[in-house]
Amino acid sequence: MLTLIMMVLMISVFFKLFGFAIKAAWGLTRMILTFIFFPVVLTVMIFSGLIYIALPIILVVGLVSLVAKAA
Repeated sequence: MLTLIMMVLMISVFFKLFGFAIKAAWGLTRMILTFIFFPVVLTVMIFSGLIYIALPIILVVGLVSLVAKAA
């Protein structure tokens, strides 16, 4: 009986740690995409002549960030 209780608790701890790992990985991925990948993509788009696509993206993201900070 004690073994069964310990197994249930161990499985519970495993899933809680797994959930924490997923949240940490998502946060790290979001940071990498925000600070490295998206600016590089927009810069490449501007230099390759796709400024008509890059400019509205930059304007929308800037507007959303201003509204989000005001709220």
